[in-house]
This record gives sequence, structure tokens and C-alpha cells, in this order.
Amino acid sequence: MKLHQAMILVFFGMTASGKSTLAQVCAIKYSAPHYNTDRVRKEMAGLSVTTPRPDAIGRGIYSHELSTKTYDTLLQRAETDLRERKKNLVLLDGSYSTLAERERVRLLAGRLGVDVHFLYCWCSEEETRRRLQLRAEDPTAVSDGRWEIYLHQLHTFEQPLADEIDVLRCNTEAKPEELLAQLAQAGLLPLNA
Repeated sequence: MKLHQAMILVFFGMTASGKSTLAQVCAIKYSAPHYNTDRVRKEMAGLSVTTPRPDAIGRGIYSHELSTKTYDTLLQRAETDLRERKKNLVLLDGSYSTLAERERVRLLAGRLGVDVHFLYCWCSEEETRRRLQLRAEDPTAVSDGRWEIYLHQLHTFEQPLADEIDVLRCNTEAKPEELLAQLAQAGLLPLNA
């Protein structure tokens, strides 16, 4: 990637994989717009972002219809920022658990003539369990991800395919600053923020 080239950077993975933490650190460091599915979904439902919604999988604010609208909204916001050239880097943050959802981002990037890269965030099951426990005790948590969702995703999440050459795997048990430095070394982010 040419560092002056506009880019969409997608942080994706299963619940508690560290995608939002890494995306937030990146957004701050690079002054980049960061669109998170948990926040957008709750805003669209007229809720405070910290309002717990432990709806059943596929129900309530996690219905297929609202999920589709949520991902549509992220794409619309990214397109607005990139078309108006407000920023050259836009961060999207959500599970993007299907190849079809990832393809929609690629289609937008192609239409806009910008680069797109996906960071598949993951961590060990033990770390996932620890993070979910901390989240359950945190009244300021935005995500409603919990253990039952993680178990569901183990069977339904479409792992990145070998031919998805724009996907980098990122073990988020490392410090976010170290991971961002690795991304800069790989040419996905400017070396100096």
C-alpha cells in the first residue's frame, strides 16, 4: 500500500477477540474515524451504548434485519468519509463473520478506488474467557458478547480463506501498540503517526 492511498482497515473476529480494543488504539493514534458495530447497533435501536442487551442469538437488536442495517450503516459512513476525503484511513470494527460481509467491504473499496485490508483478531480460548468475565463485570461495556455467543461462533464463524489475500492474522494477546507497530512495518499504517 502507498501510504498516501486511502484505505479501509477492518478489524474483525469472534467476540472478545480484541478487535475493538485494537481498533480504538489505532483510531486514537492515527486520528481515524472508527465505526463499531456494537455502538452503531445500539444507536440505531435508540439505546445508550452501555445499555446491556443480552438478547438471544439472532433476536432483538441482534436480529438478521438489524444486523444487516448495522453493517450497511458502517459501509455508508466509510463511503461518506472517503468520498469527501475527510480522512484517508477509515476503521471498521465488527465480527464480519461471513465471507459475504467481507466481500461487501471489498466491493465498496473497489468502487471508491481505495485499498482495503482485514485484520483477523484472535486470542486463546482461555484469554477469551478472561476477557468475557471482565466484560460481564464492567458497567461501561458496550459489547453484549458473552460465552454462549463465543460457543455459537465456534460453529458459525466463517474463518478467513487462503484466497483472502488481504487478510492478516493478529494475535491480540500482544500489546496493541506492538501490534500497530507491526502493521506499520508491514506497510499498512504510516510509520509515524
